[in-house]
Amino acid sequence: MCGIVGYIGQNDSKEILLRGLEKLEYRGYDSAGIAVVNKNSGVQVFKEKGRIAELREVVDTSVNTTAGIGHTRWATHGVPSKVNAHPHQSSTTRLTIVHNGVIENYSGLKREFLEGVELKSETDTEIVVQVIEKFMKEGLNLEEAFSKTLGILKGSYAIALLDNENPDTIYVAKNKSPLLVGLGEGFNVVASDAMAMLQVTDQFVELMDKEVVFVTREEVVIKNPEGDIIDRAPYTAELDAGDIEKGTYPHYMLKEIDEQPLVIRKIIQKYQDDNGQLVIQPDILNAVDEADRVYIVAAGTSYHAGLLGKQFIEKWAKTPVEVHVASEFSYNMPLLSENPLFIFISQSGETADSRAVLVQVKELGYKTLTITNVPGSTLSREADYTLLLHAGPEIAVASTKAYTAQIAVLSILAAVTAERKGAGLHFDLAQELGIVATAMEALCDQKEEFEYIAREYLSTTRNCFFIGRAVDYYVGLEGSLKLKEISYIQAEGFAGGELKHGTIALIENGTPVIALATQEHVNLSIRGNVKEVVARGANPCIISIKGLEEEDDRFVLPEVHETLTPLVAVVPLQLISYFAALHRGCDVDKPRNLAKSVTVE
Repeated sequence: MCGIVGYIGQNDSKEILLRGLEKLEYRGYDSAGIAVVNKNSGVQVFKEKGRIAELREVVDTSVNTTAGIGHTRWATHGVPSKVNAHPHQSSTTRLTIVHNGVIENYSGLKREFLEGVELKSETDTEIVVQVIEKFMKEGLNLEEAFSKTLGILKGSYAIALLDNENPDTIYVAKNKSPLLVGLGEGFNVVASDAMAMLQVTDQFVELMDKEVVFVTREEVVIKNPEGDIIDRAPYTAELDAGDIEKGTYPHYMLKEIDEQPLVIRKIIQKYQDDNGQLVIQPDILNAVDEADRVYIVAAGTSYHAGLLGKQFIEKWAKTPVEVHVASEFSYNMPLLSENPLFIFISQSGETADSRAVLVQVKELGYKTLTITNVPGSTLSREADYTLLLHAGPEIAVASTKAYTAQIAVLSILAAVTAERKGAGLHFDLAQELGIVATAMEALCDQKEEFEYIAREYLSTTRNCFFIGRAVDYYVGLEGSLKLKEISYIQAEGFAGGELKHGTIALIENGTPVIALATQEHVNLSIRGNVKEVVARGANPCIISIKGLEEEDDRFVLPEVHETLTPLVAVVPLQLISYFAALHRGCDVDKPRNLAKSVTVE
């Protein structure tokens, strides 16, 4: 969602901030701005509704500045507009702030502290900077006023603050929302995502909740809530700047779809020992082995991966599994078993809803495992254990390679656990995943066919249904999410047998129904469901797998192990969604109203 950058050093800060914001465009935003400062002219703010390109047009290039902060905003409080865009300033314009997160008690703070203060925006962020200045007017210095304000905020925040009268420091703090400080020679930076500042450094310091941080050109001072100075070593961001470029691809999404075979092969390599055996850390295996029930907590695409993970763990490792939507679990926790293990699945490792659950279950003393693509992310840092996806940076908002990586890692976790329990698989999972990677490559090479299918079925339709049975149902859920995310076609995924219980009433002449048929034990049943919708006028698109194909099937997938068909069945659905969005003129990588990393509940 919202993104933060900050720079203080010797070079011109404007271009560094703008380039940093461009690297955060993948997170989703509706407006952007920067504030730059020098000792002669003070703080100057430039902001604009829309894309970074539009912000560039209003930035005064003649301004000479070596310090500043920037922000991409995804609207929460107040409509997308230039007025509501960050940065925001206090009444005297002495203080300038950018903020990610949601201040839950902003209206109470406004009533208690800001009577008579004229506000320029509708945001909760402006309340924060006005309260800080209010405390300063009452006699506190900036550090005291900043800390006091942080102490009364409820909710999530990542904050960077400039003081017009002390332009040599950026004041920083976080709670629940991600924020890093990057280190350099003669400069330091602030970023909500390391990718934003890889242009200048790969050395970053993690910040913990409720710490107060002072960033100057020469040093970074971290203080805990008690005021003690904390010495924390930096880590090296294991990202290749080239990985976050599109290269010759027109969109990140297409690049990331094509990267899936490579990701599967990399996962096999990362989770194999020198003898070619799949391995998982012993402490993680112990946690799974000792659990009487596994609770998978996730959101969106990761939730769909969790549904498939449930199949692997239950069928292979013989451990019961429940899969829960994070945002619901946090406020409606079910009756738990005596010795549960919680698995949190998150591409970014920063999903706020999942973190809320993590905090709750850790307070209850339960073991936690995060499966994520981002080492050092909040969920990874705070859980007991982590399994990495090794998918590389995923920039497009609609997840593709992270989803298939999640499925692959979950399959390995289940297989190794089963082996440990003496219930090993009757096939070589690493070998079968290698076959999956080859099948994915073959599918990615048939883009023209999937573009034709998108034109044939989705050019003018206002809706589309996906149906399947068993694991195909879960893949259909993901396919429908991809289509609605980027093409804005109203799409839904259903279990084939549920059509007659209400949904079939929505079928009209020409309604596209994409049906998956990759499972032999339900093949005849799903084909019966297709006949039901055809009888009501539907336009069916059957995607089957080699060995189960019939004459009228629209596309036949390469044969892979039946348990692993979700990894190949989803690729056509990703590509069909991509081309449907492309044909409709949609912004494929940055669909409206959506954000890549959902860092607010």
